[in-house]
Amino acid sequence: MKFTTFEHGGKQSYGAVVGEGIFDLGGRFADLRALLAADALDDLRDALKGVEPDFGLDEVTFLPVIPNPDKILCIGLNYETHRAETGRPATEHPAIFTRFTDTQIGHRQPILRPRVSSQLDYEGELAVIIGRGGRYIPEAVALSHIAGYACYNDVTVRDWQRHTPQFTPGKNFPATGAFGPWMVTADEAGDPRKLQLTTRLNGKVVQQARIGEMIFPIERLVAYVSSFTPLRPGDVICTGTPGGVGFKRQPPLFMESGDLVEVELSGIGILGNRVQDERPA
Repeated sequence: MKFTTFEHGGKQSYGAVVGEGIFDLGGRFADLRALLAADALDDLRDALKGVEPDFGLDEVTFLPVIPNPDKILCIGLNYETHRAETGRPATEHPAIFTRFTDTQIGHRQPILRPRVSSQLDYEGELAVIIGRGGRYIPEAVALSHIAGYACYNDVTVRDWQRHTPQFTPGKNFPATGAFGPWMVTADEAGDPRKLQLTTRLNGKVVQQARIGEMIFPIERLVAYVSSFTPLRPGDVICTGTPGGVGFKRQPPLFMESGDLVEVELSGIGILGNRVQDERPA
């Protein structure tokens, strides 16, 4: 099953992706996060059989899959190719930073290049969406706590990221966290290690890796994160980006207004966003 959050006719809702359209589920729970908290995915499996879509995919404005997560936890340096290109030392534990909820955008919404920087960089990633919360979740059962997976572009304003040892400023400019177009449930996605991640800039492949190449696999991330903070339904873990980022290329490759950046996960979908310059104040 695939679920997405969208706007149609000025109203925000969420629904199931059915063929080339969306079956509106907005009357059942307040939002997709509430649906996950109610553990209602299995109940919908039979209910969605044979339904017809209410809207075509081209009739809606996609919003972030989970517009209101309690937490967005991002993992840095989680592929050896990316760790090596940055020159960072290997570590025993994952590097973690946070992204603010209000920095997120949906599929086909513009990524904003801020007027205070020209160093806007792509970072294609797999997003893990928590379905069943918990604390101190063992690795052995960690995957059972996952509702599904989605594409994420953890766009970075590189010079602001390097202003201090902390990543927070460069990771939290408005309209820099692209999330979508939908969540594919864990049962339909299958073994996440077999998924292939590809990032394209204006049609050219700039990043590519298998999810199984992560330094810290998904089970380890869920277990580690849940040790220091309780995970709740709808929480998002962005699992890290592979090598090939723009600021480490020679010459550097930063995104400019008009560029199209796409993040594709095999069996999940394609997240596409154009870059737009932030309007002057």
